[in-house]
Amino acid sequence: MSDTIIKLKNLCFYYEKTPILENVSLSIKQGSFNAIIGPNGGGKTTLLKLLLGLLQPTSGQILLKNLSPQDVRDQIGYVPQSVKTDSSFPITLYQVVLLGRVEMAKLFSRYPKEIKKRADELIEILSLSKHKNKAFGSLSGGLKQRTLIARALLSDPEFLFLDEPTASIDPENQEKIFSLLQNYRGKKTILMVTHDLESIFKKVDKVFSCQRSINSYLPEEVCKHFAFGLYHTPLSKKLES
Repeated sequence: MSDTIIKLKNLCFYYEKTPILENVSLSIKQGSFNAIIGPNGGGKTTLLKLLLGLLQPTSGQILLKNLSPQDVRDQIGYVPQSVKTDSSFPITLYQVVLLGRVEMAKLFSRYPKEIKKRADELIEILSLSKHKNKAFGSLSGGLKQRTLIARALLSDPEFLFLDEPTASIDPENQEKIFSLLQNYRGKKTILMVTHDLESIFKKVDKVFSCQRSINSYLPEEVCKHFAFGLYHTPLSKKLES
């Protein structure tokens, strides 16, 4: 995990004339598991969208594997914060998961056996089996989030970006998701926006505090007030002492 795989240099993003991120420079190691924290409106989701190539920087540079986000988009798995669905749209949970490898589908949406087997494994791991054939639009927010995580993992991405993946999920299933993600530590580079700091602190390599600028901390350096949403200054225990 000594190699830098994501690099931001003097990154700025403005929405019209409003600064969202300013002069952000950071490096992220290959295979690391990282949390992004910060107040609402601090730029966390914007950062993920920039890394996905869905937004373009106002200035500065973003490199993933020394390439632009657009050039590695097929190597990125993404779990959005929420998804709007039509409850009457005829697509099942299982079909949504399979969309993670839609490029492998043959005529009449036939997927190779190994893809179906892996989809079933992820559905089992995320405790979704009894909902497999239910309409995706009829599911609760928590079930939808777990389905989207399975979809993202099915593509076996090198990068995994998650925007509050445990929102609306009960503590037992939160722990399942955190444990699952931790299994990919050293194998995938993970960036996860989260407010659930108490559960995640001991599982991540770095914590990035995002509030227009971005600061990097080791988990043990971050003041535990952040677990209650109190994003004060100084930001870390180290700075307070």
